[in-house]
Formats: sequence, C-alpha cells, structure tokens
Amino acid sequence: MDISVYRPGELTAADRAAWSALQERAVADGSPQLANPFLAPEFTLAVGRCRRGTRIAVVREDGEPVAFFPHQRTALGVGRAIGMGVSDAQGLVHRPGFQWDARELLQACGLSLWEFDHLVEGQKPFEAAASSAYPSPVIDVDQGFDQYLAALRAQSPKFTRTTLAKERRLARDAGEVRYVHDERDPAVLRTLTSWKSAQYRRTGRADRFARPWIAHLVEQLFHTRTADCSGLLSVLYAGGRPVAAHFGLRSRTVLACWFPAYDPRFAKYSPGLVLHLRMAGGAAADGMAYLDLGRGEKEYKDSLKTRELSVFEGWVTRNSPVALGHRARRAPVRALRNAVLSRPELFEPADRLLKQVGRLRAGG
Repeated sequence: MDISVYRPGELTAADRAAWSALQERAVADGSPQLANPFLAPEFTLAVGRCRRGTRIAVVREDGEPVAFFPHQRTALGVGRAIGMGVSDAQGLVHRPGFQWDARELLQACGLSLWEFDHLVEGQKPFEAAASSAYPSPVIDVDQGFDQYLAALRAQSPKFTRTTLAKERRLARDAGEVRYVHDERDPAVLRTLTSWKSAQYRRTGRADRFARPWIAHLVEQLFHTRTADCSGLLSVLYAGGRPVAAHFGLRSRTVLACWFPAYDPRFAKYSPGLVLHLRMAGGAAADGMAYLDLGRGEKEYKDSLKTRELSVFEGWVTRNSPVALGHRARRAPVRALRNAVLSRPELFEPADRLLKQVGRLRAGG
C-alpha cells in the first residue's frame, strides 16, 4: 500500500473531493454504512480544529486515492478513532473491494495501537480485532413516512397511539404544535445544549458540554452545510416556545441522531418521542434512507426502531510496550462499563446511584 499521512490542513481539495465521492457512491456500491456523516471529511476537519493529533492517512493505488483513514494520535503513537467519545460511526472509507492489512496501516501511521468503539460493519481487517459487537437501532424511512408509521402501528400499537395522543394533548394545553426540521437560529441550539447539560447533571452523568472542545465541535458543525455532512437542528415548538430539540448530522442518505433533549416542564407530554416521529417524517421528505439512533440500549429506541445495525468495539495493536501498556490500563475499565450496561441487575442500581448523585449535585 502507498500510504501518506496528513494533518487536516494539509489535505488537498482533490483528496477531499475523492473522499466525498467514495461516500456518495457507497450506497450504490453496497456499503451504505460508509455514507454516515461521522465518516465524512467535514467531521474529521471539524475535530481537527478542536483536537490536537488529528491525522488522515490516504491510501493510493496508481496515484489515485482509494481509502481514507481518519484518526487521532498521541505523541507516543496511541491512536483512537476520530472524535472518539462523541463519534457514532468509525472506520476507513474505501472503494468497493479494497483490502488492507490493519497492522501495516498502523505502522505507516506511526501508531502502536488504534482504539475504536463504534466501528461500522464491513471493516473486516479491524473487525478481526474487535472485542465486542453492539446493536445500533435505526428507523427506515426509504419507503416514506406513511409506510414507517403504518409499520410502527402494527409493531407497537399502544406506544404509537399514546405518543400521538400526547402530541394532541400538548397542543390543547400549551398551544399550536409546530415542527421545524432544519432550524438555523443559534439561540435555539444554545437552548438545546443547556437542556442537555442539565439532563447530564440531573442523571449524575458527566456533562459533555462542559468540555470546551465538544461545545466548539458542535458549534462548528451547526454551521457546516455540505451534501455529505450538515449539522441539523430539529425543533418541536408548542405555543411558540421550543419544548424539545435534537442536534445531529445528516448526509445524503443518513440522519445520525446525536444530542436530543427536551424542556422537563413538558415531560408528561413525551415531547422527545413526538420530536423523533416528526424527525422521521422530515428525513423521509428529504429523501433519506434511515435515521441512525446510535449505540445504546434505550426503551425509546426499541419502540421506534425498524431494525438494527452492528457497531464494534476493540483495538488493533502492534507488538510494542506502548500498546501493551495502554491496553492493560483500558481493558478493565471498558470491561466493567460494558458489564454494567449490558446487565439490568447491575445497570439499574448503578443508574439509581447516579441519579441520586445528580440530585445531590443539584441541591448543592
């Protein structure tokens, strides 16, 4: 393989166009997972403006780029998936049929190890090193919203009936319900992030928006407008005020769900669920194929989904002390976290404890 590694600012316009072209052809080429906006050059470039150590490996054959491998690295050569911690789709964007040797790629990038937690399907050289696979629920809307809603009524009749009834009740109690699929007012984005921060604190979780690089990344992506990666702020209004909102990324065919939140004063109306149904309708109207709800077991995802993709977690390593040391530190933490998340008898008491911490924090 002919591999060159670039900093984000060094990537040429021709290479960026080639990367986007690979994504644009991904659906027709039988690799729709590569069309995810988290795998677009715009996402990597945005991360590069927020995080040091961002790199892009470009693989060429006969002088033409055939694959792009975005990643982050430390000075010691520890690599991570680009934007790991907030990115919901990771891997190498490549032409159909391209094969690579994972360790040869790491060597060319100067990496001792590459860690991932949302590796998309079809990355066999990386999948071979995966420790676990997890479901990522999706909502298919390629046949139109009416067909999705009919399928949802058949699959979850009580859930669908109750959610639609709550939307009508919200309109009666709070005023006209209005949905904006692509809201461009940055003040509403700030409202969403304040709701989300409060939710993190209320449930005892770490507030992602308290980390400046994540807040900066979201702000950048809100202003990103390309066919393969656009920030999409969708908002549900009632009586002229926002009651639920979601910020995610969209490509030509995929709406990647990311940061949903709602005003807790309207919780009894389930505005988040109403919003997701409206988002499905908006995505269908825009000609998208599906909404990716992201890895993680949540009751609302089980109710809304039509099927599941798989994402993988693990690391590819070369034989080096740095790789062995990093894996020795990370493996126990990851194993404990996954055990708690996957077992209700462990997750439920842990979740209660976190919420209690959140209440104490709020009281303080």
